[in-house]
Amino acid sequence: MPESDMSVWTGRVDTADGPNALRWHQLVKPLAPGAEPGIVLIGFACDEGVRRNGGRVGAKDGPQAIRKALANLAWHQRFPVYDAGDVRCDDADMEGAQSRLAEVVAEAIRAGHRPLILGGGHEAAWGTFQGIVAAKPDAKVGVINIDAHLDLRADEPGNSGTPFNQMAKWCEQRGRVFRYQCLGVSFAANTAALFDRATRLRVQWRCDMDVAPWQFKELHQEIDSFAQSVDLLYLSVDLDVLPAGMMPAVSAPAGRGVSLDAVELLITLAHLTRKLLVVEIVEFSPSFDSGSQGARTAARLAWQAATDWDRIEDRA
Repeated sequence: MPESDMSVWTGRVDTADGPNALRWHQLVKPLAPGAEPGIVLIGFACDEGVRRNGGRVGAKDGPQAIRKALANLAWHQRFPVYDAGDVRCDDADMEGAQSRLAEVVAEAIRAGHRPLILGGGHEAAWGTFQGIVAAKPDAKVGVINIDAHLDLRADEPGNSGTPFNQMAKWCEQRGRVFRYQCLGVSFAANTAALFDRATRLRVQWRCDMDVAPWQFKELHQEIDSFAQSVDLLYLSVDLDVLPAGMMPAVSAPAGRGVSLDAVELLITLAHLTRKLLVVEIVEFSPSFDSGSQGARTAARLAWQAATDWDRIEDRA
């Protein structure tokens, strides 16, 4: 496991309100061997895939900025939360960083934890997926990606636009079914070739114009039906799915996007399947963030992913 830097976990202390007035910075702990199963924050400090893909770099600084914004949020957890530090890529060896991320994710899953990955570029997804299948080799893994992009590019070597095509190839080589659902796709941001590849791979997708809270019933049915075909779910949230006005701090800001309340709904619907093992939030680039609004939004989604695990498991 990488070293965790706990210095970022600071914030307000509400002493006058008693022992129930707690915030994340007071209770997040560094991950240690033998820790009680909980939620493990794993940073992926890498944007080499974004650079290779011709995007705006800066996402390598995303994990610490999201932690800083998370630190002062209110604690409503039953599961403990641990910080496992950052897997870093400081030498352009993206593939090495992806392999190290896979090892950390696999180790966390084997120890009974739920990994919550903070990116970093979307190349994290290939590392995350490798970690899941290493820890759960016999499981049917369903991948849900909330994203403006299909990220099914065929580029060699890989980059931030190739991870789901890499997963498809991995499945094909092993005679396994590639189970991929992409929600929030922009027709304006994906070429016809990418949609052709998605069709050949039998990808399920829904475009950005058809993802809204008032479509709750349809979305619930689609996610639930997808979940019924798998043993576990891996949810990847690319922050560039949000409108550029709300989330400009990404590699490729969305011209239209999906509203924050719709993204929150999708996260909760994935949790409601009770098969969600790993969540990933990627592409946040602090250097393009004005007034830390993007960091707060990314942290709010991470906070929701963690609290939904508690809230929904309590009802199971």
